[in-house]
Amino acid sequence: MPELPEVEVVRRGLERWVAHRTVADVEVLHPRAVRRHVAGADDFAQRLKGHRVGTPLRRGKYLWLPLEDTGQAVLAHLGMSGQLLVQPHEAPPERHLRVRVRFADDRGTELRFVDQRTFGGLSLHDTTADGLPDVIAHIARDPLDPLFDDDAFQRALRGKRTTVKRALLDQSLISGVGNIYADEALWRSRIHYDRPAAGLTRPHTLELLGHVRDVMNAALSVGGTSFDSLYVNVNGESGYFDRSLDAYGREGLPCRRCGTPMLRRPWMNRSSYFCPRCQRPPRVMS
Repeated sequence: MPELPEVEVVRRGLERWVAHRTVADVEVLHPRAVRRHVAGADDFAQRLKGHRVGTPLRRGKYLWLPLEDTGQAVLAHLGMSGQLLVQPHEAPPERHLRVRVRFADDRGTELRFVDQRTFGGLSLHDTTADGLPDVIAHIARDPLDPLFDDDAFQRALRGKRTTVKRALLDQSLISGVGNIYADEALWRSRIHYDRPAAGLTRPHTLELLGHVRDVMNAALSVGGTSFDSLYVNVNGESGYFDRSLDAYGREGLPCRRCGTPMLRRPWMNRSSYFCPRCQRPPRVMS
C-alpha cells in the first residue's frame, strides 16, 4: 500500500492538473470502485456533477478532493493497486479503468481511477470543521505536518505497552508511516523494531522522528518508492526511491553502515528488515 511519500506525490499532481476544475460528468465502470459510497454508483456520480474541485488535501496515507462550497469531499483509497491518472480524453481506456471524471473546460484532460485488484475506491463524505472527511477524523497528524506535536507523540509512547515499530504504524499516534519507511527510519536510528516504545527517551524519540522525516523527504524528492508498475504518479510515472533503500528488501545484502548481512523476519503478516549488529534486539527479561 502506498505510504505518505507516494500519496503526497499523487496529491501534488492532482493539485496541478485537477484543482479548481468543475466536474461535468462521472462514469462509474465498476460498482466495487465506489462500494464505500453507501448510496451507490449512480448517486456518487450525480452528487459530483456541477461541483468545483478544491485543492487536493492529504493526511498521512489518506487523500481527498474537497468539493467547493458543499462541505463534502471525495476520499480516495488507493489500496494495493489504485491509481489516479490524468489522461487526455482521446487516450485509450486502461484495462482496469474503474471511474472516469470529465471536466467542464477545454483543457483536454480527464481524471481516471484505475485499480487492478479493486481493493481501493472513491467515496463521498461530509467534512469536519478541520476540513477532513468525517470517516478519517480520528487519524493523527503526520510527521510532515507543521502542526505535528513531537512532545505529544513522546508522551503517548511513554504510556504505550507496545513496540516501537507497532507504534510507528499506529495511525492514531502518527499517520503516514508504513512498513517500508518504518524499517528505513529504524535502521537510520539503530533501533530494533521490537524495542519497547515506552523505553525510548525523549532524545531518542526526537532522533527517530527526524529520521522518519528525512527518509520521507528523500523519497518525495524522487517520486516515492515503486517496486512494480502499480504505484505511479498522475502521469503514469514510477518513483525510484527503491534504489536508495538502506534496509527494506535488502535481506542478505551487506549493511551499508557495518557490512553485516541484513536480516528479514516475519512481522505482523509483513516482514521487518534490519541489521543484527547495528540494531540489536532488546533483552528478554526473565
